[in-house]
Amino acid sequence: MVPEGSPAQTAVAGKLAAGKEPAFQTVVVSARRRSIKEAGIEKALFAFTILSSILIFLIMFFVISKAIPVLQANGFSFVFSGGWDEHFVNAWLAPAGEPSWRFGALPLIAGTLYTTAGALLIALPFGLGCAIFLTELCPARLRKPLESTVRLLAAIPSVIYGLVGLLVVVPLIADQLISNELALQMINVCALDGTSLLAGMIVLSMMIVPIFIALAADALAAVPRRYKEASLALGVSHWRTIVKVMLPVARNGILAGAILAAGRAIGEAIALSMVTGSVANLPSVRHGLVFFLEPMRTLASTIIDNAEGMSVATCEAALFACASFLLVACIILSLFARLAAGGIQRKGGAAGG
Repeated sequence: MVPEGSPAQTAVAGKLAAGKEPAFQTVVVSARRRSIKEAGIEKALFAFTILSSILIFLIMFFVISKAIPVLQANGFSFVFSGGWDEHFVNAWLAPAGEPSWRFGALPLIAGTLYTTAGALLIALPFGLGCAIFLTELCPARLRKPLESTVRLLAAIPSVIYGLVGLLVVVPLIADQLISNELALQMINVCALDGTSLLAGMIVLSMMIVPIFIALAADALAAVPRRYKEASLALGVSHWRTIVKVMLPVARNGILAGAILAAGRAIGEAIALSMVTGSVANLPSVRHGLVFFLEPMRTLASTIIDNAEGMSVATCEAALFACASFLLVACIILSLFARLAAGGIQRKGGAAGG
């Protein structure tokens, strides 16, 4: 309590008389201004979030609505029948009064599934090993440069990977795996020139493995150190600690990384258009290992290769149908990734408690 008539009270009274506010009132005013500013920022971010959600739903509605005519005309045969190239040409050349709505996308859907599954089979073991090395086995002086290199590889444009595949992978397959006798034997089925399912799998695995390495390494780094320390204190070797303790704890994070890598693989167009042959051919397992050497095409690369058909209503609807399948597949994968991320948060909360 300031004594009445004291110098302090006199100073405060002098400030009030001069129109100057005390320090605590200035703090209160600045705090109010800061809270108003923060509330404005929160409302702006909320508005942007709502706007982004609306735009996403509008894009989904636009793509699916454009695809409905061809899906209604073909029904399930659009998914379970082939002949895309022939049907696309017929629709392109059809008279204006007699449009052709017949399309079969089975080779495109199968090609998308084959390349994605094959790329994941190549990328996941290799990427998991690299992630384990980066987080647990890599010398400290090399960790940062290698992590930067991995993230740089993930940022390289897809056309660069396509060029590497076209100039290196495709000639290597043609020279080492395709003989003249094999090419003549398959000439009535398809042309074997190196552009193939195998080339697409290799190039696509090169593209998605940096993404998976980065996400898997983050998941392993997020494992609480006390788990590892407790295992080592019990006499368990470092490698068995990684396999038996760290990998099971980071399983959901690794799974989320694999799902996101799969989403990246499904939507790839340019690189696969360059190395797979861009032919709507359905590779057959009856041909044995030649199955991997046959040309094919994916849904995404079809949209690029047949983009000139957007001027024809029937071709446009067919391409939007391909896009709608890709959109639905990516949404499903995103939901699975969210579920996996939710599992990580629940485990983290349980561990913290």
